[in-house]
Amino acid sequence: MKTTGGIILDLEQFKTWVHKEFGIDLFAYKSNQLHRRILSLMSRVGAKDVDEYVKLLKSDYGQRQKFLDFITINVTEFFRNPELFKELQKEIEIYSKEKNTNLKIWSAACSIGAEPYSLAMILDNLKNKNKHSILATDIDNTILARAKAAEYVISELKNVDKIYLDKYFKKIDDKYTIDTGIKNMVTFKKHDLILDDYEKNFDLIVCRNVVIYFNQDVKDKIYEKFSDSLKKGGLLFVGATESIYNYKDYGFEKASTFIYRKQ
Repeated sequence: MKTTGGIILDLEQFKTWVHKEFGIDLFAYKSNQLHRRILSLMSRVGAKDVDEYVKLLKSDYGQRQKFLDFITINVTEFFRNPELFKELQKEIEIYSKEKNTNLKIWSAACSIGAEPYSLAMILDNLKNKNKHSILATDIDNTILARAKAAEYVISELKNVDKIYLDKYFKKIDDKYTIDTGIKNMVTFKKHDLILDDYEKNFDLIVCRNVVIYFNQDVKDKIYEKFSDSLKKGGLLFVGATESIYNYKDYGFEKASTFIYRKQ
């Protein structure tokens, strides 16, 4: 047992329950960060201990969803870190020209869909007009439903170039809806990076600002599986705080600061 700010928190008990109830492996997350997030959630609803919080999550669908959103880190926007996306676009253009084939891309932990739709816009502007496809996955069904709806508010589009905004979005009231052609390039699917198998033969995997929350053993397994899932010469694009210092251990070479190429 651990007492923090008046809350008695049996974290191991709680993590075991979450795994059984939601299929989410919280044991894979970095303990200190995870514990702070759980304590914050419990404090907000006034839960004094794990049993009280579990009862709330069992009975209140709204609180269940708040918990899942908070734990699975659904923070995103179109072309997040625009300067890095420009580097990625250059690498995609070079790769596409060399391969001259349909590109198969995976946007892992895609959240509300801003990332895969950003990729789809890049692909749509390639000189190579092959039939490219994007698999977009996330652990949260509610978030995936929102991603499929493809409706966004202006604050989520702050990094979208005006040319893209005019070309690919339609404004309806206070929402912006993605063009059907862009939507059709993306297939959404529920997937757990820790527990589920990975598809193979990707030309590009984009997984940003997620792996940083996991402990090192889990990170190693994820990067190994990413490498196995990429074609030779395929690219891995990670977040702006996620440099892979031992990238050679996974069979990668550096293509750019946050872009790695499978050797």
